[in-house]
Order: sequence, then structure tokens, then C-alpha cells
Amino acid sequence: MILVTGATGRIGRELTSELDARNATFRILVRDPARAAGLPASAERVVGDLDDPATLAPAFDGIDRLFLLTPGIGTDQAGNAITAARAVRVRRIVLLSSIWVSGDPVPAMGRWHHQREHLLRMSGIPATILRPGGFTTNALEWVPSIKNEGFVLDATGPGRSAPIDPADIAAVAGLVLTQDGHDGQTYTLTGDEALTIAEQVAIIADTIGRDIEVRAAASPEEIVRSRYPNGAPKPLADAILEAAAIMRADTTGVRTDTVQRLLGRRPRTFADWCTRNADALRLELE
Repeated sequence: MILVTGATGRIGRELTSELDARNATFRILVRDPARAAGLPASAERVVGDLDDPATLAPAFDGIDRLFLLTPGIGTDQAGNAITAARAVRVRRIVLLSSIWVSGDPVPAMGRWHHQREHLLRMSGIPATILRPGGFTTNALEWVPSIKNEGFVLDATGPGRSAPIDPADIAAVAGLVLTQDGHDGQTYTLTGDEALTIAEQVAIIADTIGRDIEVRAAASPEEIVRSRYPNGAPKPLADAILEAAAIMRADTTGVRTDTVQRLLGRRPRTFADWCTRNADALRLELE
């Protein structure tokens, strides 16, 4: 039995479909069952909260594998999940981490992921760590500014990255959850096209048939507001600004062949993702 945390998020939803297609036996941990209404009927639902260890026993009872995804900048949720997993002798944990952990030194954006990885390694539970780069779905964060102001704010200029489709992350997660031979591995996952923000916006504009301006960020405050319009805690704001500076300086873009090696096919392209999500990109613009 596999337990999936974060099942109602962008990666988790794709993973539940992947596990369903693989005929895997799995369970999802949800705080609000209503949010899981569109997930596969084959998924067993258990209500619990990673912030409240007392609620976790029913979800972890009888599982032998865990997909662990925790949001935010803390480690308490990951710690609670790992403790619950040790109590039932889980045989494998697949942890969603971040490409930012690969930095030397580790930048702030990767620090809490690094801490979660450390907690997992110290647990002694066999594990596979997934370190994806930026997601194609991050482009949805640009929709409000396109709608309201007609432009996308560019904080990274000539910097390039290779965004990965959450569906590809889920496909890799589904593989390592259901097949042996991946314990102890760390997989860095990216797309195979290194694009600037301006190039990504041009692909979106072509997909939805609308001109979109790209505007360079004028201040650090503007960069943070573009990600968190209502503001962000200082540690997170500082991490965002550091990450933007690192990305601006990377004019090549980190790319790996991990998806190709594991899945036997190339990663989905950013244009593929835009085509599949054209309605979502248009939804607020019409």
C-alpha cells in the first residue's frame, strides 16, 4: 500500500492518475475530502493533517511506501510524516525535494529541502529523493498580471532554466514507488529545453493568440510581489531574491537526462504543457 501526501496539488494529482494507471494500491492523505473529489476512485481517502501527528495513525496503518511532499519552508510536517512512517516500518519513502539543494553552497531556497533530506537520511528508511527544477505550471502565476496589467514581470533577464512538467515528475515518482532498484538514489529532474522568461512568454502568447509584454523587474520589492502579491515572510522573500540573482547569472540553464533515462522518452516540452493547459491560461484573460 502506497500513501500519497500532497495529493490535491499539481504534482499529487498527476501522481494519483499515474498510480491509478499502474493499478497500484494506494491511499491519499487529505485534510479536506472535498478537494479530492476529482481524484481517481481507486484511491482510498483518509483524513489527517501532517501538522497534527495525532491524526496520522489511520493514514499510515498498513502502508509500506510513502510519497512525501510538504509545502512551505518548515520541516515539522516532514518530521511528523517520517516519525509516523518509522512507527509502521515503511520500506520506502520517495521525497519530493528541489534542485536548489544541489547548489554549493546550498542557497536559501534549497535550505529547508536540504533539512528535510537530512531528516529522511537520519531515519534509516530506504529512500529515493527527487530534485525537480522549476515547474511548467509556475507560468500560471503570470496569468493575473497578464490579465490586469498586460505584462509579465521578468526577474531573471538572460538567465535560462529548463522547466519540467509536473506530469513528468509524477511519472518518475510513480515509477520509483512501484519498481525496485531506486533506493538510495537522488534524481535531479528537468525539462530538456533551456528557456528565458521572455521565450516562455512568447510560447504562451502564441498558444493563446494574445500579445504579452515582458517587463524587466525594477526593484527587489517588485520581484517578491510578483510571486506573493500580499507579501512574503522575510526568510522566503530573501530566498526569492537570492534565487532570482542566481537564475539571472545562469545563461546556459541546468538540464539533465534523468527523465529520458528513467522513462525512456524525452520530457514534455513547455509548448506541450501550454497546449494542454491553454484553457487554464485563457480562463482569466477572456
